[in-house]
Amino acid sequence: MGQTTLAVPAAPRRVSAGIIGLAACAGLVLAAVFASLAIGPVVIPVDHVARILAGTVTGQVATGVSLRESVIVLDIRLPRTVLGLMVGGAIAMAGAVMQGIFRNPLADPALIGISAGAGLAAVIWIVLGAGLAAGLAAALPAAVAALGLPVMAFVGALAAAMALHLIATQDGRTSVATLLFAGIAIGALASAGTGVMVFLASDQQLRDFTFWTFGSLGGATWTKVWAMLPFLALMGAICGPLGRALDALALGEAAAFHVGIDVETTKRLAIAGVAAGAGAAVAVAGVIGFIGLVVPHLVRMTLGPGHRVLIPASALLGGALLLGADVVARTVVSPAELPLGVVTAAIGAPFFIGLLVRRRAALFG
Repeated sequence: MGQTTLAVPAAPRRVSAGIIGLAACAGLVLAAVFASLAIGPVVIPVDHVARILAGTVTGQVATGVSLRESVIVLDIRLPRTVLGLMVGGAIAMAGAVMQGIFRNPLADPALIGISAGAGLAAVIWIVLGAGLAAGLAAALPAAVAALGLPVMAFVGALAAAMALHLIATQDGRTSVATLLFAGIAIGALASAGTGVMVFLASDQQLRDFTFWTFGSLGGATWTKVWAMLPFLALMGAICGPLGRALDALALGEAAAFHVGIDVETTKRLAIAGVAAGAGAAVAVAGVIGFIGLVVPHLVRMTLGPGHRVLIPASALLGGALLLGADVVARTVVSPAELPLGVVTAAIGAPFFIGLLVRRRAALFG
């Protein structure tokens, strides 16, 4: 009887903690959105930002704000903010799913070669696609022609994911260990191809590729937002319902199978979702490190390891963290702009080192 009394309220407390945690993450997202829209080389008061957004929603002209402020918020910062939320959310969600599938807290999309595949395709486009790019620019609207690089990067990420699946699957079964080693091999092969392309590149092409690999939201447009939206929706539809399966996989594949989880289908869905979301994120914003590695750790430390909360909370916190990093990137050396990947590495690396030191202290006393 005593056990029943103790067990009954536990589930509601866990549910309430998860809801409170998700609400807190949503609050951080809201704060990050207003900071992203208000802070920059031109600082716009938060109440002006709120009036501009309210006027856009209601269709009325915002009162008490200048035309210049409206143009900055709606045409420059708003697409950048929305794209930052999508990219950060996709990368963090991919990291949470990868860590669940591999049962390894060090896993992220870069581990299975997706980022490297996107990078190889991007440098091929930059170095060898100049003529094709010029032809597209002449034949198509500028907004469509500008999508050549992100489309190629996504194709590269998708090709890496397909190769990974073919190598790691035999007789309908996918080996997690083979996924890991195949991902490392594909990443190394893609890096070798990238090295060849860099050797053939001109100085300007090398500069373009270098800035792309550092990651940036500087080229954000509504075209890129709409281009990424279907892939992010596909990722959410695939990875969102995997929470229960990933919780079961934490106990091992045999235990997950005995509680009714289709382990092989879960692996395939996870790889497909990560390829869609992370590949699209790399395609539109370049290579941005540490978000997929650090954010799931932060969520686990505060909200616990349950994936039904971990996955959506990681998506929210990843978007908020990337927007915060973007605000730092475009203000710390204003009017110039730091590469976003540099800022996320500067924030994420010390945190991760601190985490490793804490775990070392726990292991060795």
